[in-house]
Amino acid sequence: MKKLLSTNYQDWAFHTMMFLLRLTFGGLMLVNHGFQKLVKYPNLQYKFSDPFNIGSQPSLLLVIFAEVFCSILLIAGLFTRLAAIPLVIAMGVAFFMAHNHDFNEGEKSALFFTGFLSILLCGPGKASIDSMMGK
Repeated sequence: MKKLLSTNYQDWAFHTMMFLLRLTFGGLMLVNHGFQKLVKYPNLQYKFSDPFNIGSQPSLLLVIFAEVFCSILLIAGLFTRLAAIPLVIAMGVAFFMAHNHDFNEGEKSALFFTGFLSILLCGPGKASIDSMMGK
């Protein structure tokens, strides 16, 4: 019982959890959101949300970059913290601007925001290409 209530953790548990976080959040973002936007690009390019007044098409391209390419880097654990930055920004914009910080509408974006922020702050863990390269 004492071990269950302890705040200590083993290194292997931390690194395993970071691997699972990267794999889960990156994979879900890539498959359920990134690929969908990539496939539906012709239909979305003129009606996608434009919160910064840079145009619908550039906004969509930036989100596709984050959700597809940065998710792939995140899953692999390559340039993990750098790849997490666009994902944190995209999910922050989705939650705070597109969904007007309403948890009923923006629950998914809030969860993704929290997950990607955790990865950004904690790093990739040892089960990553970054770790193998000595970063």
